[in-house]
Amino acid sequence: MQAIPQLLSHSRNELQKAIVGQQQFINEALVTILCGGHALVEGVPGLAKTLVVKILARILQIDFQRVQCTSDLMPADLLGTNVLNMATSAFTLHRGPIFTELLLVDEINRMPPRTQASLLECMEERQVTIDGVRYPLSQFFTVLATQNPVEFEGTYPLPEAQLDRFLLKIKVDYPTANEEVRVLEEHQQGFDARNLDQVGIAPLPEGILAQARAELRAVNAEPTLLQYVTNIARTTRTWPALALGASPRAAISLLLVAKGMAVLEDRDFIVPDDVKKAALPALRHRMLMKPEAELEGINTDRVVADVLASVEVPK
Repeated sequence: MQAIPQLLSHSRNELQKAIVGQQQFINEALVTILCGGHALVEGVPGLAKTLVVKILARILQIDFQRVQCTSDLMPADLLGTNVLNMATSAFTLHRGPIFTELLLVDEINRMPPRTQASLLECMEERQVTIDGVRYPLSQFFTVLATQNPVEFEGTYPLPEAQLDRFLLKIKVDYPTANEEVRVLEEHQQGFDARNLDQVGIAPLPEGILAQARAELRAVNAEPTLLQYVTNIARTTRTWPALALGASPRAAISLLLVAKGMAVLEDRDFIVPDDVKKAALPALRHRMLMKPEAELEGINTDRVVADVLASVEVPK
């Protein structure tokens, strides 16, 4: 591997110029982009989620757009629409923010269901259909969608079909006390998150991301590990606390994210620990709890941990 170590090392160094801590979020965001997937990012406001995504776009030299979701956001606001040109009497496409490479969808659960559904084709097929005409999106098209885990008034929970389109669900926690002091020190010294030009983010050479994705796909997985991934997915389908377990697509995602976890450790092969690290972000949003289990305070994170403890680890 050549491109992946260069991409990871450079990205981490550049992000440290503006971000304090949040290493798990940064690593899982990088895995999402390397795997060519999409991520649902859950965390309260003010944890630098948007800032991380903006800096990643600069580092990777890819186009960036941001959508702030509201309850009256229409599909045309996201995708675009055909507009009549009075001078030529012909319709021309006014492209929406979806025509980009890295799309940040802020507070996706405030978006009405009709607009949420319009994202499905874009995320899965990497194309947009407007008035019966298909428009291809970039091969690097990636959606990072945020949602607030606390505020639910005026929101529309994402349906299971759309949650399954997200490769990862990333949970972002508060920084530690020492990290929070460092944040204040940086701002005291003049750091301004709205002026990234002063930070001096150095971009990667063009073509690195495409090469890194090809290298990730080539990461080796032994047959015993393929069986391990399968056993984990199948165990969730009969788990007593779950009404809906992991699908075959979830198993594919788990394997892909495990490869991402391996390259974070500078390895071109996966080991059982990679699968264990990948299981929580790759599976937590793909399973449906039974109501009685939720009443007992059990959540999907606990179920994933229990499933991993019950499945035999290959030697």
